[in-house]
Amino acid sequence: MFKRFFSGVLAIALAFALIFTPADNAWAARSGGRMGGGSFRRSMPSRTYSAPQTRSAPVGGGYRGGYGYGGGFGFPFLLPFMAFGGGSGIFGLLIMLAIAGFLVRTFQSVLGGGATSGDSVGYSTPSSKLSVAKVQVGLLAQARDLQKDLNKIANTSDTGTPAGRAKVLQESTLALLRHPEYWVYGVTESTESGVDAAEAKFNQLALSERSKFTAETLSNVNNERNQKANDTATDLVKTDETPNEYIMVTIIVGAMGKLDLPKINDSQNLEQAIRQIGALGGDRLLALEVLWTPQAEGDTLSTDDILTYYPNIKLV
Repeated sequence: MFKRFFSGVLAIALAFALIFTPADNAWAARSGGRMGGGSFRRSMPSRTYSAPQTRSAPVGGGYRGGYGYGGGFGFPFLLPFMAFGGGSGIFGLLIMLAIAGFLVRTFQSVLGGGATSGDSVGYSTPSSKLSVAKVQVGLLAQARDLQKDLNKIANTSDTGTPAGRAKVLQESTLALLRHPEYWVYGVTESTESGVDAAEAKFNQLALSERSKFTAETLSNVNNERNQKANDTATDLVKTDETPNEYIMVTIIVGAMGKLDLPKINDSQNLEQAIRQIGALGGDRLLALEVLWTPQAEGDTLSTDDILTYYPNIKLV
């Protein structure tokens, strides 16, 4: 009874503290950068269906052309039967086996190259498996060159094509790999599912990270560039006396096939994960989000920010 009463008083006290206490640095404004793009449905290679091509029957009868694999069901198959009395005996049996083998190969080729139920142009088949993966790296604020590198990539890259987004991914991971001495935190996440679930998971992860920004002060998504005015970015810079310590970089990808990232326990695991996700080529990469905060020069994250907004991240 006493425990319940104490818990209730504590909950009320916390509520009043949250409502009436002025916001501190854990809730201060944060600038953010964002680049990437793509689409699970527009970018995925489709399995196109080519209908069997038929030709009109030539004069004299017979059906030629078939499924476009040579031969057909006309005179080439009927002549042996006519010549050997309708295909009796061992030779007739061999002819029947040859025809059966041809039919099996034909139907296998048609089914393998054609569309399956649920296919449509530009969409994956329902059985296709896609991966959604996230790598998150927290660095000391001394890694100023990293912010400059990411800003330059966002300002100059073509994010409207698969090749351009693959280059953005490679350049971003290279920028991280150049500053291992500043790595402090890291975490990874990867899942494998069908196209609908993968798209929903990707959007969930991206929105979760974007919601931690007060403003996206620099973005380049699908070649749509947007940069806040300098005075707006300056307003987001923290100017109080509390030390600001960190930069957080998040890379989220949607890719064809399996992408199983290692769990982060140390810097070696983190390096492996960064290299693994950065190696994705444009042929596998469907969608990309590279996000970093803070983006505005002079703005960084405090320890309170890390504990509040990134509770699952681990020390490396």
